[in-house]
Amino acid sequence: MIKKIIISLSLATVIFAQTASEFQKQQMQNFTNEKTEFNDYKKNLELEFERYQEEHLKEYNNYKKELSNYWENPEMSTKKSWIAYTKDKKTRTNVNFEEEIIVVQTIANSQKEANENLQIALAKVITVDTKTVQENDPLEVRLSKIRTPSSIVISEVKSEPILSTVIFNKTPTKEDVASYVKKTIESSKVKSVKSNKIKHSKVYTLKVKMPKDAMIKRSKLYYTEVKKQAKVQELPVPLVFAIMHSESSFNPRARSHIPAYGLMQIVPKSAGIDTYQYLYKKKKLVSGTYLYNSKNNITMGSGYLHILYYKYLKDIKNNDSRLYCTIAAYNTGAGNIAWAFTKTHNMNKAAPLINALTPEQVYNKLIKDLRYDEPKEYLKKVSKRMSAYHKIYGL
Repeated sequence: MIKKIIISLSLATVIFAQTASEFQKQQMQNFTNEKTEFNDYKKNLELEFERYQEEHLKEYNNYKKELSNYWENPEMSTKKSWIAYTKDKKTRTNVNFEEEIIVVQTIANSQKEANENLQIALAKVITVDTKTVQENDPLEVRLSKIRTPSSIVISEVKSEPILSTVIFNKTPTKEDVASYVKKTIESSKVKSVKSNKIKHSKVYTLKVKMPKDAMIKRSKLYYTEVKKQAKVQELPVPLVFAIMHSESSFNPRARSHIPAYGLMQIVPKSAGIDTYQYLYKKKKLVSGTYLYNSKNNITMGSGYLHILYYKYLKDIKNNDSRLYCTIAAYNTGAGNIAWAFTKTHNMNKAAPLINALTPEQVYNKLIKDLRYDEPKEYLKKVSKRMSAYHKIYGL
């Protein structure tokens, strides 16, 4: 009887083991299928976004071509400069957040006409908010008419000051603005050169230096949201500020050629997809409009930093070493971090080599062996700026 029970138990154990093994195999297969499904969906999203982006690029290039009828150099916004044109395309403002200078230019037939145009443009650029820019910028109005696929998330741009908090220490009155504009133009030398595009006209240029503490004032505008998202994503507040400073110099209208958008320069079809999936458990792409909203941008940028630090680079044990790798990866991708140590894109191979080094050695290795110069300089700048923001905000 006992022998029969033992045999029955042995058979039950074998059957259970086989069942468990089959269940495990099924689970692995399900995981593989889900991963394949997500990757396929992601590719379709990327293709859809590329078609959408092609329409944007077409409109962008058409607008730039039209500007070339008036301007020898039809400048457009970049990561560090926000450039806006009037509807007639004859006046433009260039706010260079990195160099902290405002350049106002107008094409006019006389000094009197030029002064009027410059005064109006300067008054507008120092007081306009982000929502008004989005709704009234001639190029943005055109882009808004392009049909947005349902897989792409759009959002309203909330109203936030761009330069008023930098120029004035309070909400300016009309009198404050008028006084500032008058004094600025009277104390500045307006230069002029002959226009090679419009007959009997000149290009008049006014350059205005921002206050010395402009960068700090700009950062303070986003302090509450940065602190909130840093806490949610378990990140140092100075890291988020240093990334934002290095990416856009706090230019809320930042746009690179990639294209990447906004304060933390999110690329919709790469980091954007993964980050939106992580944050909201939905497979979506985000639009440029969505990323011009500062709250969305800081949320997405902080989320991507979390993914890098806690997922892609999780096998790096030392916190400082992982932080250095995260900073560089934000610029160049996690695969290129692995390359610096293994000449492959495999982080599983790179992690043990990184763990065998001190944080200082990891930093030096990245500076020496990252594939491109840009992430090397990026790592230096962000690391230095983290220390600065630590002191500024006492963190």
